[in-house]
Amino acid sequence: MANKKQKRLFCGMNYREVQRSNSDRRSKLPQKKQKWLKAERYKNVGWDNIIALYQKLNDLSLQPDPNEETLEDLFLKADRIGNKYQTPAEIAAFNQQLSVEVNEIADEIDRQFPDTEMEFIDYSKLDRKPKQAAKDKYRTQA
Repeated sequence: MANKKQKRLFCGMNYREVQRSNSDRRSKLPQKKQKWLKAERYKNVGWDNIIALYQKLNDLSLQPDPNEETLEDLFLKADRIGNKYQTPAEIAAFNQQLSVEVNEIADEIDRQFPDTEMEFIDYSKLDRKPKQAAKDKYRTQA
């Protein structure tokens, strides 16, 4: 009887497929990260090494690039560029309309989620005299 070797798989891929995936994903990284992977000795040879590289590439792909602009930054930049082409009257009208809509949204939120808890503040227990240490702190030296 011939002994058949059982094929080893990782994430449903054989050795060559994992290597190919690692190579493709590594080539899409910036040069700085590629050099970092090489310096940290992540290799694409040997089962344990390709699995470690595969997992590290997954981790790197989940991390946001610090040089990449966020959506908020892009909106602010677009707003700044758009303001160049608007007159002050148009900007004021837009801001007025925006504040009206924001207030309507706030009112709708208050209507749908009313604050039913009453809050009591007892001012009778508060010490109205400043503490001696606070007085000493601001005293001038003669």
